[in-house]
Order: sequence, then C-alpha cells, then structure tokens
Amino acid sequence: MTTAKPLPARATRFVFVLLPKFSLLPFAATLDALRVANRMAGRTLYTWTMIGEGVKDVSCSAGTTFHLEGDLQDLNRDDVIIVCGGLDVQDATSRRLVNWLRREARRGCPIGGICTGAFVLATAGLLDNRRATIHWENHDSFAEEFLEVDLTKSVYVIDGNRYTSAGGTASIDLMLKLIARQAGDDVASAVADQLIYSSIRTDRDIQRLSVPTRIGVRHPKLSQVIKRMEANIEDPISPAILARDVGLSTRQLERLFRRYLSRSPKRYYMELRLSKARNLLMQTDMSVINVALACGFTSPSHFSKCYRAQYGTTPYRERGAMAAGGDPSSPETGIESMDVLDPDDEDLDLEELGDDDT
Repeated sequence: MTTAKPLPARATRFVFVLLPKFSLLPFAATLDALRVANRMAGRTLYTWTMIGEGVKDVSCSAGTTFHLEGDLQDLNRDDVIIVCGGLDVQDATSRRLVNWLRREARRGCPIGGICTGAFVLATAGLLDNRRATIHWENHDSFAEEFLEVDLTKSVYVIDGNRYTSAGGTASIDLMLKLIARQAGDDVASAVADQLIYSSIRTDRDIQRLSVPTRIGVRHPKLSQVIKRMEANIEDPISPAILARDVGLSTRQLERLFRRYLSRSPKRYYMELRLSKARNLLMQTDMSVINVALACGFTSPSHFSKCYRAQYGTTPYRERGAMAAGGDPSSPETGIESMDVLDPDDEDLDLEELGDDDT
C-alpha cells in the first residue's frame, strides 16, 4: 500500500448504536481502528459517540456495562451509523429503532451493521437489493428471512453507503477499507501495523476456514463431497451420486468417511442438516414444519425422530423451552404430530434414521 491521499478537512463522526448483549470484540476493534487512525495521521480524523434506545447503560454479551451518551437522535447526514449487534438481536430490534434508522437513511447517513447488526438493517429494509454479510452462525436464518438481500459469506461488504461485517476481527478489515478510502492507503497500513494485523482481508475473503482446515483432513475428494453436502441442505444428494461425481464408488466413499471422520456419509450429512435445523429453530420464528422442509426433511415425524436422536429432545420442545415462559405443550398448527414418538423409539440411532431420508 503506497497510495498517498490528502487528509479530509473535517473529522467524521461515528455513531455507535449499542444493542443489548452486543458483541464486544467487533465493537472494540472498530473503535480502536478509528483511535489509531487519528494517532497515525497526527490529527483528528474521526470522533465517535455511543447511543442506545431509551437507556443510559447497556451491557455487552460478556456482561460488561457501557455508559451511553444519548438516546436515538437526529444526526447530521455526514455521520456514520454503526449498529452493534450480538446475541438475541431479534429481541433488540424494536419498531422505534427500525423507524429511526429509516429516517436517518432518508437523511443520507451511511449506515453499517457489525456482527448481527445486519439483521436490524435488513428489518428496516435498508439492505434490500444490496449485498451484505452477517456472522456465519446467523447466515442460514438470515437467508430464510430476508430474501431481498443478496447475502454473501464475505468477511465484510460495502455496497454504496451500507456497510456490513461478520463480526469478530472482520470489523478491522472493514474499518481499514473505510480508512483507506478516506485517508489513504498509507494511513490504513499504519493502523494495521499498530494493531499487529498482518493478514488484511478483502471483501472477497470468506468467513470460515476451508473444509480441509475445519475437519483437519486434506483429502481433495472428501473435501469436495463435504462442500457439496453443505451447499445442498434443503435438497440432499444421495451418497451414490456424491460418490459418482468425484469418481468413487459408494463403498469407497463410505470407507473414506469412516477412516477420516469416524462416521458414514449419511450420518455426516444428517448431522449437517440437523445443525442447520437447530440454528433455524433458535434464531427464527419459522414453524417447525418449515424448518424441516428447509433442511431436506419431507416427513415431519422423521425429522422429529432424527432431531431427538441427535439432541435428546424434539424440535417443538426445543422451541418451547427457548420461549420465555413458553409452554412446550401448547398447540402449534401442524406440529403436534411431530412430537408423538413410538414407545420403541427410546433408543434411537441416528445412523439408522439416516437411511430413511435420502
């Protein structure tokens, strides 16, 4: 990075909207990048303030409490709003917050969301027909709920005056890009050096580790099959087709999975689908039947049995236990039959259940 650029005449103010249970790391990373940029430039390029909705203090997901400097308020069009999300972002997304964001967007303010902050922006309609990203753990639920958003798996996305980052250290990458745009590459490089951040990522980098790194196995055909599985949760592909497409027999694929992952391809695929189902149950208001369909289960009772075999409870009871004061036995249209298990199902085997569904 060698590009020099005249420093802006006026400081840019960042307005951090801290939601209850916001993630501390992405917020701190964003704020510190601004602080270091001021120091490296030798002048005040950025100022900042922390606000929230109707409270004086807010706690992050780690439990630390922060004093806020104001309520939601009218801003200048040059202010940059950063919504800092974290846990239980749906509960923190109030009508007042959404309306305020819409009003400031009409005013022309650039608006960003870090970690799960993109959920709030999407609820306000501020990401419609735009590219965006969110933490990978929330990716499935976000994709199901906001069909108008072009959701990516990038570490950050800048689309016009909308900024989203996946959280964690991805906020540093986003800020380095914004700093480079405004103050030049030299200042951004100096900030990265001060933060001991040597591997700067771009918006083309994805969030999660590669399949070989995640599973600890570097076998190209095994990695190809797992990628296919992960990309085809709603419409599962049979092991025979997966094997054929990488030039293996079904038996060879079976041996490959058992050697490296200690489970059959069907069981591994089933665990991927159930993991997505659990995320959707916990992060969305989708009905249990729609969750089942989104994860490739055409039989609700089979989904319930597989879920119980994996997690020790049925999907509906999982959803009921999550609701504050919820009654797991209360009726939900089309769900009752999903929790009716046969007496012989006490010792369910996920491997055997996998044979009944793709």
